[in-house]
Amino acid sequence: MTDARSIPVDRTSLERLAGQQLSYRTIDMDSPADAEAFFRADARGFLDAEPSAEVVSATTAALDARRNIGVFEAGVEVGTLPVATVNSWITPLTVPGGEIDMWAISSVTVSGTHRRRGIARALLEGELRSAASAGVAIAGLTVSEATIYGRYGFAPAVPAARITVDTRRAGWAAAAPAGRLEYIDKATLSDHLSTLHDVARTQRAGQIAGWKLRWDRVSGLTPDHPDAAAVRGIRYLDEHGAVRGVMAYKLAEIPDSFRFEMTIFHVSTVTPDALTAIWGFALQHDLVDRISVDLRPIDDPLPMLVSDRRGVEVVVHDHGWLRVLDVPAALSARTYRAPIDVVLRVVDPLGFAEGSWRLTVGESSAKVVPEADTAADVVLDVATLSALYVGGVSAAQLRAAGLLDATAELAASIDDAFRAAEAPLLGIWY
Repeated sequence: MTDARSIPVDRTSLERLAGQQLSYRTIDMDSPADAEAFFRADARGFLDAEPSAEVVSATTAALDARRNIGVFEAGVEVGTLPVATVNSWITPLTVPGGEIDMWAISSVTVSGTHRRRGIARALLEGELRSAASAGVAIAGLTVSEATIYGRYGFAPAVPAARITVDTRRAGWAAAAPAGRLEYIDKATLSDHLSTLHDVARTQRAGQIAGWKLRWDRVSGLTPDHPDAAAVRGIRYLDEHGAVRGVMAYKLAEIPDSFRFEMTIFHVSTVTPDALTAIWGFALQHDLVDRISVDLRPIDDPLPMLVSDRRGVEVVVHDHGWLRVLDVPAALSARTYRAPIDVVLRVVDPLGFAEGSWRLTVGESSAKVVPEADTAADVVLDVATLSALYVGGVSAAQLRAAGLLDATAELAASIDDAFRAAEAPLLGIWY
């Protein structure tokens, strides 16, 4: 796998920003002043509190594995906060039937003093050109503002469910699995979250690899966790003593009620029994009237495990955004659930995925080749193709929205071929 840090900054964006007397460069993570300035600008951009020295030290050490880029006023000293930031790294993305290298993009910020100057465009297009130059077929990100990224060809491809449970109404109806549950300390919690995610991420399309700081933060081991003292962890061991599930959560009293709400930070399980056991623990916990959890798959079985489904509220929202850069490489990297032979005309204003492509899926393989001389069966833009890519968005729904030019029958055939066996999931932010 290519190391994203070896890819130089994009020349087009460098020249575009230089025309505004702005310097676009990688951050020297061996320079404490440069690294700290990048992180402080990132925190400012996401409206976080000014980080303490302890938080800066813990976080900048983790950023060393990424390709960190800042935009500066020309001529400023090292240690001056950048006016814009972005970072990226290459990570495996799980797709139906396997995985593909993905250019992950994070820390996209532009200072409020420098808006409307094309800086975000330079950053994002620069990342896409850098990814393409590295031979990476797809890029991805999670977003705080959903209206920005479609113009660069990204689309929400991995929806997530936010679940809220009224435990007194929902009740519990499932049988208890054969294994057992145990409380664990925070260090063990972090280790289990990491280990189980490495297994669980291969079981559903849409997931990416995690990293140590992510799990330490969820476990309340980092100085920036707002409720570190309240974090608790449990694990589920099957009948043979193997760890098959883990949950990080906190409890907080509902004002003036002497009852509690459970906020679940993360659940990772690798067997159905583990998930059932963990949900049973949560919904039958003493004095807990309400449970809330986000970033669950939209086919989570929880509503089927309770006595009254009306006690479980499921809100589906966008989460994982993808952007196809290389159509043949991306479409060839995954498997399909039904045969299909279709010519796709892909429109891409940035040019990466532009063209007509024949996708032929047989019983054992998929083949994607340019098809310039045949009329297209389907016309779609690159964002729509990206939405379809991991099998979490319906082609029929995209057609109904006017985003996919195809017959109803062909849209249904695309759904048959592209759909994932289980709903895709991205269980973390990045």
